[in-house]
Amino acid sequence: QLQLVESGGGLVQPGGSLRLSCAASGFSLEYYEIGWFRQAPGKEREFVATINWSGSTTYYADSVKGRFTILRDNAKKMVYLQMYSLKPEDTAVYFCAQKVYTGNYYSLNSYDYWGQGTQVTVSS
Repeated sequence: QLQLVESGGGLVQPGGSLRLSCAASGFSLEYYEIGWFRQAPGKEREFVATINWSGSTTYYADSVKGRFTILRDNAKKMVYLQMYSLKPEDTAVYFCAQKVYTGNYYSLNSYDYWGQGTQVTVSS
């Protein structure tokens, strides 16, 4: 089964940092564009960041620009989301997914092979 697996979530205080990891199961993700999305309770899943296969091109949601960094290590077949200066409004389940379809990089419909997500809670 083709799937991505997220890890690294947890409870962190406002202003803190976390690094999320995304690994592939059943395929090698180093050839594909990978995106991070998040879903807060009662809200729709939203785009966070995306990175192309080589790591040369990245895009971010305005809400995380300057605080989050998406990066990848193709030798380790991993994609990461480094999060700094976390805010309570960053609390959500974070998902990674592979961009499979043509379409906008920020659209959920462009992605597949979603993982189960990892919970990030920002609270004092």
